[in-house]
Amino acid sequence: MMNTNGPTSNPKDRVLPILESLKGAVNALNAPVITLLAEKGKAPYKILIATILSLRTQDKTTHGALARLFEAAPTIEKILELDEAEIARLIYPVGFYRQKARQLKQVAFILKERYHGNVPNSEEELLELPGVGKKTAALVLGKGFGIPAVCVDTHVHRISNRLGLVKTKTPEQTQAALMALLPKPFWVEWNDLLVALGQTLCHPTSPKCSVCPIAGLCPRMGVKRSR
Repeated sequence: MMNTNGPTSNPKDRVLPILESLKGAVNALNAPVITLLAEKGKAPYKILIATILSLRTQDKTTHGALARLFEAAPTIEKILELDEAEIARLIYPVGFYRQKARQLKQVAFILKERYHGNVPNSEEELLELPGVGKKTAALVLGKGFGIPAVCVDTHVHRISNRLGLVKTKTPEQTQAALMALLPKPFWVEWNDLLVALGQTLCHPTSPKCSVCPIAGLCPRMGVKRSR
């Protein structure tokens, strides 16, 4: 049975208090947060690669793979110098590591041939790259180029619904709903905040509601058991 305790007012009235509370608490959560590997000022190439590798892979595993890969190939040109087997060895054991090794090689080749070694800064062009979906495109645009974009991963989709801010079934629906709900200056930041919360406290099952910094602002939609 759904836990509907907590606030149930208009999402537009609740979103800013939630944002402010999370911003004040997120640094203390000590979350791995994949998106923080791609802090502002980092090369869009590294953001692109980091997000491709993170798909269907635990954050800790992705961190290790990125460290090894970026040490061996910090640029697009260096990726092209590696064969697929070596890339696969460096990124193992990320999910679908052989497929991702092939995608990384293809991406590097396309970027060199079509974009003179640069990462494109439009969603349409990014989505044409192997292994790139809306999540990856949004993260590259937001983090790499400072272009407002809402990136929705499993954490953002789950917690946005749990907070009662959206009522959606797919990440694509969540992205559209959040774009209508969130003030544009917070589009990029929303991902960082909710990923940090999801990695540390707001787990898919048995979230740690008793120590959550926004517990008083959350109706816990769909939560059956918490700690």
